[in-house]
Amino acid sequence: MEWSKLLSGERVRKTTYRNEKDYRSEFEKDYHRIIVSASFRRLQDKTQVFPLDKSDFIRTRLTHSMEVSSIGKSFGKSIYHSVKERYPDVVITERDGVDIGDVLLSAGLIHDIGNPPFGHFGESVIREWFSKHLTHGGITYRGKPVSAYLTSQMKGDFTNFEGNAQALRVVTKLHSLVDAQGMNLTKAVLNTIIKYPVSSLGIDKMSGDIKHKKMGYFYAEEDVFKSITSGTGAYENRFPLTYILEAADDIAYRTADIEDGFQKGRISFATLTKELENNRYKEHEGQWEYEYLQEAIREFKERYEKGIKRAYHDAERYAVQNWVISVQRYLIDAATWSFTEHYQEIMEGRYTKDLFAGTKAEYLAQFLGELAYKKVFQSKQILQLEAASYKILTFLLDSFVDAALVYDTQEPKTQLQMKLMELVSETYKYIYHVYSEGKPEEEKLYLRLLLVTDFISGMTDHYAKTLYQELNGIY
Repeated sequence: MEWSKLLSGERVRKTTYRNEKDYRSEFEKDYHRIIVSASFRRLQDKTQVFPLDKSDFIRTRLTHSMEVSSIGKSFGKSIYHSVKERYPDVVITERDGVDIGDVLLSAGLIHDIGNPPFGHFGESVIREWFSKHLTHGGITYRGKPVSAYLTSQMKGDFTNFEGNAQALRVVTKLHSLVDAQGMNLTKAVLNTIIKYPVSSLGIDKMSGDIKHKKMGYFYAEEDVFKSITSGTGAYENRFPLTYILEAADDIAYRTADIEDGFQKGRISFATLTKELENNRYKEHEGQWEYEYLQEAIREFKERYEKGIKRAYHDAERYAVQNWVISVQRYLIDAATWSFTEHYQEIMEGRYTKDLFAGTKAEYLAQFLGELAYKKVFQSKQILQLEAASYKILTFLLDSFVDAALVYDTQEPKTQLQMKLMELVSETYKYIYHVYSEGKPEEEKLYLRLLLVTDFISGMTDHYAKTLYQELNGIY
């Protein structure tokens, strides 16, 4: 793979209009298209960690995406200079360096744009619902199980439902402003958000290669995927900038989860101190992978002592919030080193891990994730909210899948089924009709199921809750 092709400013739909007074690059134009979109704005009311939280401090998908975008751009600049210095013979220009930053700036904004309400738990609910109803014949159409009409890939798209694949669908189709090509972003930006360049048939969690961990596109977007990846020259390899975007995402959420958990009282200062001092990696002290965790522990203590010495009003809060910033610096430093160290493998499509594997920050990254899971995601408040979220999403899937099965067919429909389909976004129904025209009945059925996941995934947390209450007569 070569930067001259990877940084493709080509779009899926060719544009002929040119404003000679518009001096922005194609990637800067992408940024504007994204931030003015309704799909992006809806992220302000989607869960990052705490569903339906009313605090203005706690992060939402919108603020998280902005943080990833910012970290990604800074990351891109660091990696450009690092690669340039380490490999003077590599053909990568100063313009490429600017474009790398701008591509990551835009990709960071949309990397979570396909996530359904209630965070990653929402994805799990959708997967579980379809696994139950497709695998065991729970839903039928014309007297046969729906699964009998679908190919293995079509079924896998639902039983392995992913916000990553839905993000590609949102920006290439569902955000229909001009036509059915969505935002019509550049292929470089689109390829960056495809974390897993495989279909649902290509998932292999035991392969040891990170690109097979999940799926990156639905059957419905297979042609779009091929157009994007052939345009950049990545094909079925993982796009180099995807590694950087993924690292920026990891850095943002791993540190934010700790800060938000502290703000919500799920992780006390005493608990954080204890967890750091008694971390399970202490037996690896002296190893390369432990180095930054050791430095982070020392930094944490120094921050608190500084807060006490300066008589800050809340020395504990000062220590935690400033420590989080330091930890981000450690992680960025490690990931930059890793990308540079494995540069040739990445550019040849041979690198199989994330950017923290085998670095000085490997145990630090793992520690942050484990702490958040144990103290935040398993807290009573989160578990209660997730239980409520499960009930909401399950009801919506039960209701709208039943209505969508007979939509756009000659099958008899109940008044409820027709009224429910009237509630579905006209834009989503328009996209369904555009892409279902002339297709065989089996594929139309598949696209009607996607119509439901499109509608539900596009909901904000509060809209999903409100719709559930209204449909159940709860006012």
